[in-house]
Amino acid sequence: MSLPTNAEPRVRKEARLPLSGLLALFTAGFLGIINETIPAGLLPTMSNSLGLSEAAAGQTVTVYALATAFTAIPINSALKNLDRRIVLVAALVTFALANAVVALVSSFMVILVARFVAGVGAGLIWSNLGGYAARIAPAALQGKAIAIAMAGTPIALSLGLPLGTFLGDEAGWQATFAVAAAISVALIVWVLVSLPSLPGQAEKDHVRFVTILRAPGVRPILGVVAGFMVAHSILYTYIAPLAIAAHAGGQVEWVLVVFGAAALLSIWATGSYVDPHHRRLVVMSMVVLGGGAFVLGFAVLSPVIFYLGVAAWGFGFGGSATLFVTAGIRAAGTDGVQSMLVTVFNLSIAAGGVFGGLLLSGLGVTSIPWTAVAIMIPTAIATIAGRRHAFPHWPKSA
Repeated sequence: MSLPTNAEPRVRKEARLPLSGLLALFTAGFLGIINETIPAGLLPTMSNSLGLSEAAAGQTVTVYALATAFTAIPINSALKNLDRRIVLVAALVTFALANAVVALVSSFMVILVARFVAGVGAGLIWSNLGGYAARIAPAALQGKAIAIAMAGTPIALSLGLPLGTFLGDEAGWQATFAVAAAISVALIVWVLVSLPSLPGQAEKDHVRFVTILRAPGVRPILGVVAGFMVAHSILYTYIAPLAIAAHAGGQVEWVLVVFGAAALLSIWATGSYVDPHHRRLVVMSMVVLGGGAFVLGFAVLSPVIFYLGVAAWGFGFGGSATLFVTAGIRAAGTDGVQSMLVTVFNLSIAAGGVFGGLLLSGLGVTSIPWTAVAIMIPTAIATIAGRRHAFPHWPKSA
């Protein structure tokens, strides 16, 4: 059953995936997350170089996330009529320029402005990945296409921190941003070669955001996304204190490798089964991530328990971006819902970081996994309850 994303004919009708184009989209999503997380691995060297505290230098991550959250909807709305490839290339140009500026200047205020610009570009990318993938794929393989395009996000979340740390140690923090700028330029060429030009929305086909919000299932999906991402962000942001409490404090990179390996397995499973088993995978994702948080609640007893909890959490998280984007497009009937999902994703990540910090300072590190469990219980219930519109069996029964 095809997704009514826009009112033009399907770009490709053959029953095979356009892998080169999908991998270009994957790389764009990967680059967006790497751009966001690289400073976290460079905070000590950045702060020393700029003469700032690590907390101040950390605002380079915050301003990026806030730019993405608060500009995704208005900018995508303003650019809705433009060719989608032009929009994607424009976003990559902002990445290249913003990273080049960070690599060349020493003014913290200029760096913050550049990071804000990069965050705007990220919002454009993430708001278009799923819809682009769906529109260039055969109808029967749209879920798998979205899975490939969106896989860059969870993989980058797993690898971003250790990769940023490694590059910073080897080449210096500004050289790391120069590398990101060069990759952005190379990806622009790849996008122009491998992705077809797709028209934007005609004015008559534009669906207002208020109309999208009123579509049955959209608001429950956004609520589930918020709960899921806050729970994940609490765990991810404070993985280092959790590792210390589990007597694995010197193994954070290996912890992230385990998380990433489990996420990769989840991405493979999601890509293989999302089209016929979307609802089952969403429910399983909720249960497994919540179960992983539950296991992490006992991590202080043994590093083995800690690693088992991390593996379950990574498996529950890995395919989530694909599952949520697929659900949103199907419920809304338009890929315009993606910018809403991007906004909720980023606000939830920021909220999880702030909330987790309050928990850490007020109740201690052991409160973090149990809070994630408490959040996931109603989130899982809402997911199971959304069997009619939000997370139905697909194709929908009449």
